[in-house]
Amino acid sequence: MAQRKKKLTKKKRHNREQEVDSDGDFQLAAEIKDDDSPGRKLPRFPVASDCTSDVEPDTRELVRAQNKKKKKSGGFQSMGLSFPVYKGVMKKGYKVPTPIQRKTIPVILDGKDVVAMARTGSGKTAAFLVPMFEKLKAPQAQTGARALILTPTRELALQTMKFTKELGKFTRLKTALILGGDSMEDQFAALHENPDIIIGTPGRLMHVITDMNLKLHGVEYVVFDEADRLFEMGFADQLQEIIRRLPDTRQTLLFSATLPKLLVEFARAGLTEPVLIRLDVDAKLSDQIKLSFFHLRVDDKPALLLHLLRNVAKPQEQTVVFAATKHHVEYLNELLSSEGIECAYIYSALDQTARKINIGKFVHRKAMVLIVTDVAARGIDIPLLDNVINYNFPSKAKLFLHRVGRVGRAGRSGTAYSMVCPDEMPYVYDLHLFLGRPVQFATADHTQDSDGVFGRVPQSILDDEGSHLITAHENSLDLQNLHRVSENAYKQYLKSRPNPSAESIRRVKSTDVSSMAVHPLLGSGLEKNELERLQLVDAIKSYKSKSTIFEINSNSKTPASEVMRKKRSKDKQVVDKFNKQREDVAAGSRLRQSAPPRATAGDNEEEDLQGVFSEVLGVKRRNVQEDGERLKSKKSRETGKEEEYYIPYRPKDFNSERGLSLGGEGSHFEQQASSAVLDLMGDEGNQLNQHKNIMRWDRKRKRFVKESGKEEQNKKIRTESGQIVHNKKRKNFYEEWKKKYKVEDAGSGSDGETGGRKRSAGGRGRGRRGASSHSPQVTAGGRRIRSELKSSSQILKHRKLKQKQQFLQGGGMKKIRSKNKQWVGEMKKSGFGRGGQKKGKMRKRL
Repeated sequence: MAQRKKKLTKKKRHNREQEVDSDGDFQLAAEIKDDDSPGRKLPRFPVASDCTSDVEPDTRELVRAQNKKKKKSGGFQSMGLSFPVYKGVMKKGYKVPTPIQRKTIPVILDGKDVVAMARTGSGKTAAFLVPMFEKLKAPQAQTGARALILTPTRELALQTMKFTKELGKFTRLKTALILGGDSMEDQFAALHENPDIIIGTPGRLMHVITDMNLKLHGVEYVVFDEADRLFEMGFADQLQEIIRRLPDTRQTLLFSATLPKLLVEFARAGLTEPVLIRLDVDAKLSDQIKLSFFHLRVDDKPALLLHLLRNVAKPQEQTVVFAATKHHVEYLNELLSSEGIECAYIYSALDQTARKINIGKFVHRKAMVLIVTDVAARGIDIPLLDNVINYNFPSKAKLFLHRVGRVGRAGRSGTAYSMVCPDEMPYVYDLHLFLGRPVQFATADHTQDSDGVFGRVPQSILDDEGSHLITAHENSLDLQNLHRVSENAYKQYLKSRPNPSAESIRRVKSTDVSSMAVHPLLGSGLEKNELERLQLVDAIKSYKSKSTIFEINSNSKTPASEVMRKKRSKDKQVVDKFNKQREDVAAGSRLRQSAPPRATAGDNEEEDLQGVFSEVLGVKRRNVQEDGERLKSKKSRETGKEEEYYIPYRPKDFNSERGLSLGGEGSHFEQQASSAVLDLMGDEGNQLNQHKNIMRWDRKRKRFVKESGKEEQNKKIRTESGQIVHNKKRKNFYEEWKKKYKVEDAGSGSDGETGGRKRSAGGRGRGRRGASSHSPQVTAGGRRIRSELKSSSQILKHRKLKQKQQFLQGGGMKKIRSKNKQWVGEMKKSGFGRGGQKKGKMRKRL
């Protein structure tokens, strides 16, 4: 029976193995058709004898090719990933690649430089990590990192690090994280462990590279995550130095949700024949994100924020609030805490440990509100986030995309509320131009589910919350001080805020805000008298007296009133003309807001039919040419220009590209061209040397000196915190760390060449003569074979262990115990060294 069972189990195992081989994604099985011909040969891998060259056949490439043929297109299987990478992807829970992943991963695997843009939450991080793992494959014996990922913020770097570890779980690749605010000693130690991937922020990475004098010659894969932010945040020198150290043969990738079409702005990244992949250029925002805009005064913003958090957002929903400055963040944190709302906060000047703690509080749902500056606007993926509130409206359209992109990620829905005060109105128009949408002013017809509505806030809501705020400020001195500081900070913020486009300012002036109704989200429970009250308040606000200051309380006989009467009669026509123009503009804007696009009944019927059926027969064919001509003639009558002969001076996507450009005001080339200066030098002797006689003021000498033109440019260096320090006085933390931990360059696992000397391949001490000249033995899989020769530390350890064993075996412990007892007895007898035997009390004490 036992033998029978064994046979059965063997058969079952055999069958299972066959099934796995046929169904498994990465087992290369030969498909054999039912063919009884005796001369048929089975397909097989080539052996060493088949190869004409000395190089062994790359079986991995053959497996990839076979996998691509076998699997259905559209999934991760069809990309031909190796087993460890695919296993990590499946373990993370990804079933089907997103559009950006489907487009970019095959191109990156082909070894091309890629510039990719897709909207927030579309899976861009996995799009550059998956091919990176596939290219690096497994840890190698060669020293130095082989991949470098640069991110603009610390939080994004931490998130990328976590995601890399999860996705590359089965690849056994080492990762080092280089961040500002963390201990430099730990970062030196991490680089000495020979990591495969370095993830970092440009400031600290530059600091570590210069201190360690890293060459980065082994880097073959470079990623600029949120590339547009990296190149515009003022780290040009650091990025230039890092790129200068990289090899020319590297593969460079740029990823962001907002990238311009002109790649001139990324010339510094050193791209070679890049492939541009831009998805979601028209639909920049996810369909799942619902937008709401509220028009109110600056002073009423805290009251509306409290109302939104208490009444509009549900208690189980998490919310991120974006403020303009760190002072606003501190003020709002104190305010919400005093009102009983648990919140966390982040800004760039905050300590790194505090930033980690606050992010952790929010992610683990211990705090339901996170108050941040724009440091958290990019890339940070907070799961199950429901709402975003723009306390201060962003000055750039693409910044709005990044802020709002924190919600609606990976197919989930979300809501974005924006508070807009009168001076921020032009930025709203800029945003809508960028998105290609019209501005929708709230009307009585709008429902609560309406998207993108711009409405007003009822005064009753502001009054209720405002009374709470007044009492809170009166009772708390801290709140008063923080409020004053935030107001001063806002004045400074306004000075540095970029200006909106002239077109948007003009449109704001021509719009009549009084026609805007209450936002449907806030006006659902209001009565009619509330709306009438708002209209009355608007009428009082817009009231303008017809009589001037000269005519108040004056008789008709006074000279001032006579002068004004004459003035009125003279300028009556001009005033009437101006009033008429203003009324026409207001009426036109009201029509644009209220009138939906017209469509005839016949058109609607045809559209309905074509929507239901793929092909519609028997419908009257309209003369398309006549319709086109009719539309063209109508357009030309309205605009006064013939479309056939008119050449526009701006491209169609001008507004969209202007929003995506790095500087905000035009392209990088336009900025350089505007700041370009042409110096004309004379061609005669006295004019040629004229520039040498130009004097400049020397602050140290307190007098004018001649410019030599060879000033020391490397006197000062800007650190990652933005502080300018003298190069000569700057500490070398790496040298101090080496002295402290007694680390030698020869034994370090740092990234290539440190301190100008190449590290020896052996690095195991003095006992190996000529070991450094030979490379260490490596298996076919890339693993290092352990050396049989012991290092100095291993020899010392062995000696100590041997001595200890000899000591214990020779009865060393017994001898020590007997000696101790003898010494204790002698001390007791001598009365702790005070002479012979003691009597009485002293003896008792002893």
